[in-house]
Order: sequence, then C-alpha cells, then structure tokens
Amino acid sequence: MSTPKQTMNLANQFLIAMPGLNDPSFERSLIYICHHDDEGAMGLIINQETEAQLDELLEQLDINAEQELPQKVLHGGPVRQEQGFILHSTDNGPYPKSDIICEEVALSGSLEVLEHIATGAGPEKFLVSLGYAGWAPDQLEDEIQSNSWLTAPATVEILFQVPSHLKWQKAVASLGFDPNTLQSTAGHA
Repeated sequence: MSTPKQTMNLANQFLIAMPGLNDPSFERSLIYICHHDDEGAMGLIINQETEAQLDELLEQLDINAEQELPQKVLHGGPVRQEQGFILHSTDNGPYPKSDIICEEVALSGSLEVLEHIATGAGPEKFLVSLGYAGWAPDQLEDEIQSNSWLTAPATVEILFQVPSHLKWQKAVASLGFDPNTLQSTAGHA
C-alpha cells in the first residue's frame, strides 16, 4: 500500500537554478515562489531583465507616470509572457487584487497597482515582470529531487534591493556556498 506524497510548501522561498540545469529559460535563474500547493507551483524569475523599461511599459498601457521609473521589466518566466505581474512590498497598502504571500510581500496582476506606482502612491518596493514559471502537481518536487534546483529562504533584501545580475550569487551565498564551487551533480545516500 502506498502512502500519499507529502507536498512541501515552497511559497515565499527562492529556487536557485543549479549549474547543470539544461534549459536556457532557467539558466542561472533565481525564482521567487509565489504559490505552491498540491495542484502545482507558480513563481517569477527575478534576475532576468528584458530590454523594456517600466516607463515604456506604462506608456504602452496609457498610464501617466508622475515620476521617472527607469527600472527594467523582468522576464518572469516562459508561461504567458504577455501577462504582467507585480511583486511588491505590502507597505502603503492594502492594494485591491493583490495576493499576500507573506507579511512583507504580495503579488498582483492589477493595472490599479501599476497606476499607484506611477503616481508615487504605491508600494515602496516592487518588481514588474512579464510571464511566469509554472509547474504541474509534483513536477517541482521531482525537479528538486533530481538536483535541478536548490531552495533557500527568500529575503526582502535579495528580492528588492540586490541588483538583478547579482541575485543568483547572493541567494547561493545565503546558503553558505561559494557560487563558484557549486556543482551540477550531487550524490544520494
């Protein structure tokens, strides 16, 4: 008789791509897991910038920015790349249509949150991305078991303050590893 598989909850965790991950969409990626349950997982890649700047995106959406917003829009993942997501701090809220992930972080796909950001009345910390990374039931657990990913506790500092090109290294270092010594294979006892 088999026992049901225990699903771990990785929401509010980082997924760190291992060097041997042979998918160009996820090479050296750092993913913030927004949702994870027995139906699958959803997260955003937080260290892959697109060429687009936030001001340009707001202009395309006919949202008038009252401040300069030169930060890059992120490539959140290979699924639904036309859909926008805002990962943001929970300060200055609450914001309608935002899902609270933890005490300090929320996720929204709402134009209203972008409008608040454009006027300076929105969250102080935010990342805007197009697309997301998604996993079917048990798929992420299987990928972790096969050493495609490391998991690490998410920090607001790495999420919002560390420059995109350094986030993967900082997340690896947060586990006590030197990113240069990380191997693509591991043994199992």
